[in-house]
Amino acid sequence: MIQAIGLTSVPRRNRPPVVDDLTFEARPGRVTVLLGEAGAGKTSTLRLMLRLDPGRGVALFRGRSLDRVAHPVREVGVLLGDVPGHPGRTARGHLRMLGAAAGVPAARADEVLDVVGLSGLADQRIGDFSRGMDRRLGVAAALLGDPHTLVLDEPTAGLSPRETSWLHGLLRGYAAQGGAVLVTSSSPAEAARVGDQVVTIHRGRLVADQESEVFARARLRPRVAVRSPSAARLAHIISAEAEAASPPSEAPPVEVVHEGGGALAVYGSTCAAVGETAFRHGILVHRLAEEVEAGPVPPLQRADGRRPADAAPIPGRDAPEGSLSRVQPPLPTPGPAWPLRYEFHRFAGVRTGWVTAAAALLLSLLAAVLLARAGAAEPGLLAGWPAPLPLPPAALGAGVLGALAFGQEYRYPALAPDAGAVPRRLALLGGKLAATALAALLLALSTVALDAAVVRLLFGEAVPLLPEAWPVALAGWLALVLGCAWAGLLAAGLFRSTLLGLVAVLVVPTLVVPVVSAVLARPAARSLAGLPERLRATAPLQWPAGLDEGVSTALRLVSQPVGWALVLSLTGLLGAYVLTVLRGRPR
Repeated sequence: MIQAIGLTSVPRRNRPPVVDDLTFEARPGRVTVLLGEAGAGKTSTLRLMLRLDPGRGVALFRGRSLDRVAHPVREVGVLLGDVPGHPGRTARGHLRMLGAAAGVPAARADEVLDVVGLSGLADQRIGDFSRGMDRRLGVAAALLGDPHTLVLDEPTAGLSPRETSWLHGLLRGYAAQGGAVLVTSSSPAEAARVGDQVVTIHRGRLVADQESEVFARARLRPRVAVRSPSAARLAHIISAEAEAASPPSEAPPVEVVHEGGGALAVYGSTCAAVGETAFRHGILVHRLAEEVEAGPVPPLQRADGRRPADAAPIPGRDAPEGSLSRVQPPLPTPGPAWPLRYEFHRFAGVRTGWVTAAAALLLSLLAAVLLARAGAAEPGLLAGWPAPLPLPPAALGAGVLGALAFGQEYRYPALAPDAGAVPRRLALLGGKLAATALAALLLALSTVALDAAVVRLLFGEAVPLLPEAWPVALAGWLALVLGCAWAGLLAAGLFRSTLLGLVAVLVVPTLVVPVVSAVLARPAARSLAGLPERLRATAPLQWPAGLDEGVSTALRLVSQPVGWALVLSLTGLLGAYVLTVLRGRPR
């Protein structure tokens, strides 16, 4: 059950709202069509219901607003526009990534691909899909969480008649199993064919809420479209024969309208009758087809919403053309590991992250070889960090990986319909922080190991590799790469751009570090010297061995200008991101 109550969009520039006090219901076991011409406010209505756009009013899904649903993907399946997926990702990989976010088993991806007829194209890239295949994948993504409700925006736009018929059958089969289906359409004929209930809107306001049979009688008028070089003569003959018909029939009277040129519109007749008349009189016909003409939008009217038991079936609608097999048992509740599963599938599904890591390793190796040849010192040598560069290649690569974690999600917003659940967004942030930290640390360690092995192979024992305080140097190196990765991640999540996330990484050494260096260069009246001893004296428990040295190392790292700059930048970015999440929480 969907209940939309008083939906009103935010007006812009003194213009009336796109959606104005719209109220309607979509009941389970029925297909409800939201009908309106282009610009009537159909898509804006769906976005208001899904809390993707600001506005007033409320949309309840089985009595709860979307922000009150713990796992929205399992309550409502959504298709808005084209499939929002990375073009380099395969169909199976895309669905498995979304399934990990929804906490469903990986096998569910193959099940829904089979339902929509894409099982043979599971390993094909999304960027190579046709319009019809794209629509099928979008429906598969909507069905992934086995939701109770489907919300689809113009699902048949650009589809062939065969694909349109298949989709109509799928929606009717879903509704027949108790699901609530809400689709938008601009075609009255399609609305009457697929819908059980038709909600007509005009300029964002409710015009009519009717049973499909009532809607078809009030709005649809069948006619025969004719094109002939002797259109005027044929029109005269059809009218004359209709007037001469005796006795009078209870059928609607025959009406012929000349539409200009050789085109006629014949109302109250059939293709067979018009074709026989033209044949008897030897009139050449170039076109003869049955059409449905939509009448004008009626004034506001409502129906009780109940379909009569003896209602006559609508041809092409009540006879099922397909069925939806919802064979998946009740899905398990997502555990705490689902954000990490989502991040794994997101990172591994495209080549961008792997190429970035490989490029960072190669650039670092090249820099290390050149530094070793020039006789550089140990710390910068293993990191591949020439003095003129603000950051070493590995740290910059980690920043790119972090920026891609959020940047790609905003560029290809696969999770946009699920954005209403604040706990999901915070959990997703935790998963991204953990996955990015793991990738950054692996990249940092791989850089040191690869640079050391190649430099030792090329130049032998003559090149010293490890400094005396190598644990402190290694800890500082790992902290630098990790801080850059997190800075790119948080900045991309805050500014919703991969490029701006990378810019934030470069801002730390070029702008923040000089400012922090100037502040730290001033003489200090007090210092943190002796902090580990004071902590040991105040702690009631016995400290593990080596903890003093670890605290001292951490203090030395943070006391450096780069350490202070990263700590300040990460704190500011994290606080700003959390504030944006809380401010975006629906009220």
